[in-house]
Amino acid sequence: MSAAFAQPNAKPLPYAPSVEKPDPDEARIFEELAETMLSISAKTFEDSGHANRSVHAKSHGLLIGRLDVLDDLPAELAQGLFARAESYPAILRLSTTPGDILPDSVSTPRGLAVKVLGVTGDRLPGSEDEATQDFVMANAPVFSTPDAKRFLSTLKLLAATTDRAETAKTVLSAGLRAAERVVEAFGGESATLKTLGGHPETHILGETFYSQAALRHGDHIAKLAIVPVSPELIALADAPLTVDGKPNGLREAVVEFFRDHEAVWELRAQLRTDEARMPVEDASVLWPEELSPYRPVARLTVPPQTAWSEERSRAGDDRLSFSPWHGLAAHRPLGSIMRARRLAYDRSAEFRMERNGCPMQEPATGYRLPG
Repeated sequence: MSAAFAQPNAKPLPYAPSVEKPDPDEARIFEELAETMLSISAKTFEDSGHANRSVHAKSHGLLIGRLDVLDDLPAELAQGLFARAESYPAILRLSTTPGDILPDSVSTPRGLAVKVLGVTGDRLPGSEDEATQDFVMANAPVFSTPDAKRFLSTLKLLAATTDRAETAKTVLSAGLRAAERVVEAFGGESATLKTLGGHPETHILGETFYSQAALRHGDHIAKLAIVPVSPELIALADAPLTVDGKPNGLREAVVEFFRDHEAVWELRAQLRTDEARMPVEDASVLWPEELSPYRPVARLTVPPQTAWSEERSRAGDDRLSFSPWHGLAAHRPLGSIMRARRLAYDRSAEFRMERNGCPMQEPATGYRLPG
């Protein structure tokens, strides 16, 4: 990650609808992807009697904080939500990727979803009556596949293993972590190994989280990152965390941290400055930071609190839905992966609402998580 105040080397490219190039067969692909995701939720509901998210089912922290837009941003960054210095309440949800609730010894990639409250302005289709802006992030700078068509193949593989052979998954994960350590020892990294259970056993609060795919940034296009900046978080970067014998070890570590500590992250934007090397449709391509560094636009601050409880889980896991399509038109999600999420996330929320008998809500500014 580039220094926070590094300057860009080129002018940002303008946003235009023509930057997106939908696949002619996209509607069918999105439908099949949404149905595959629903099959994961249906399987876990059949076994547990409770409807979970199709992906990122297990939460490790449910937090209330504040997002402060920075003052005096340059014009190209002062766009949409970040157009002026403002403070907003925010809800944060830390998670891991599987759709079934697994012990943390099955080590998979991590996610951070942020819901900013009290946001006004022109809305994305389907969120016209809401006043929130969601950012859905993961702890890798690129997505594991280029587009929704390729992701569908991966998702079908994951769906076939849902809620099966938990002990075997734990053993497999240990082997995959060992393989990933070998890859990284030679300067590489394998998204496939990490996705299947080979993510290193490290503290979740030391992660940097990324939008992975592009979003509109007002007049421009950007990818986003949420980067630890408070000393206590920085100290946890790549910090080992043993979870053997602790099925909820990640959650316990988050709860322990927020018992006494404040956390501060910086929200940064990487503006698109090169058409060829910074594609919109292929989410697996890393946008070079030498062309355009990540630059700060806001800070997320979370004070000490009860980071997770059963009561919070009922409110945050069962009643809240996070989607990049909940937000401002100025931050329209772009590219195949982002377009696919609209239908898939809507279907997942509807399934949870129907099965759990618990309506989804888009909270107002004064919302408070219980517990």
